[in-house]
Amino acid sequence: MRPVTLRRPRLPRTRRGRRRLVQAVMAGCVLALLPATWMHLVADGRLRSAADVPRTDVAVVFGAGLWGGEPSPYLAHRLDAAAGLYREGKVRVVLVTGDNSREDYDEPDAMRAYLTRHGVPDGRIVSDYAGFDTWDSCVRAKKIFGVDEAVLISQGFHIRRAVALCRAAGVESYGVGVDAVHDATWYYGGAREILAAGKAAADAVFRPDPRFLGPREPGVDRALAAGGGPPRPGGR
Repeated sequence: MRPVTLRRPRLPRTRRGRRRLVQAVMAGCVLALLPATWMHLVADGRLRSAADVPRTDVAVVFGAGLWGGEPSPYLAHRLDAAAGLYREGKVRVVLVTGDNSREDYDEPDAMRAYLTRHGVPDGRIVSDYAGFDTWDSCVRAKKIFGVDEAVLISQGFHIRRAVALCRAAGVESYGVGVDAVHDATWYYGGAREILAAGKAAADAVFRPDPRFLGPREPGVDRALAAGGGPPRPGGR
C-alpha cells in the first residue's frame, strides 16, 4: 500500500480572501465563547462562600464519581461543605443527586452514607438516583422533588454551569464553589467546561426532558415537615 499523504491547507492568495478567513475565524471564536459568557452572566452575583450563603431549606450536591465505592476526593469536598452548612443551620435538607444506572455503581447511597458519618441525620437526606448530568439533576430537583430554591454545591469550575442550568429549570439558586487541589482532574474539569457550556446553553434553550422523569416524590417535603435539626441563627 502506498502511504497516505496529507495535503497542507492552502491559505487564500488574495488579500480579500485572507481578510474573509480572519473574519470567519473571529466569528467562530465569538460563537464558541457565547455559551460560556451566558453562563457567567446568569450566575453573576449568585456565587457565595459557605460563610455568606443565604439560609435556604435545601442544598443540592451533585455527584462527582466514586473510588472503590466511596466518594472521590472531589465529591467528598462537596459533601463536607453540605454537612457544614447543615450543622450551621444554613440548610435543613440535603438532596444528593447522582448516577445509579447500574447495580455496582450507586453515587447517591455512597453520598448519603458519607453525610451520615459526618453528622447529617439520615432523615434529612434525600436521594435522586437519576441525576445523570447537571441538567437532569436540576430539572428533577424542580419537577420531581418540588425544589423551588436551593444552595448548589460543587467545585468552582462547575458551579457557574450548575447555577445557570438550575435557574433555567426554575430553581432559584445560589452556588457554593468548594476548594479543590489544582491537579490533573481540576485542569480536565476546567477544560471540559468549555465544551459543556455549549450543551448547557442548548439545554437551557430547548429544555429537553431528563432521561428519567417519573412521578412526583415527596422526600424533600417530608424531610422539611419532620422539624428538628440544628438551630437556625436569627430565624429565617
